[in-house]
Amino acid sequence: MGRFYFHVVEGAELLTDVEGARLTDALEAREMAMRSAREILADAIRAGKNRIPEAIVIADEQGRAIETVPLAVVLPAPLKK
Repeated sequence: MGRFYFHVVEGAELLTDVEGARLTDALEAREMAMRSAREILADAIRAGKNRIPEAIVIADEQGRAIETVPLAVVLPAPLKK
């Protein structure tokens, strides 16, 4: 078990996650980031937003970025450009 943080990249800004989540490993953290990406996109579509965050950066307990998940990876294939 470890604590993982999910920071959101929005333009030049990094919106930091100060709470994080206790998860079993980096694979579970990636799955959570993918779910979060879907929720962020769904919320943006419902709200009619023109701009959305670009990615979620997964960081470990020491604050090291271990993976960046672009929000576009959760889009259906015909929508990816």
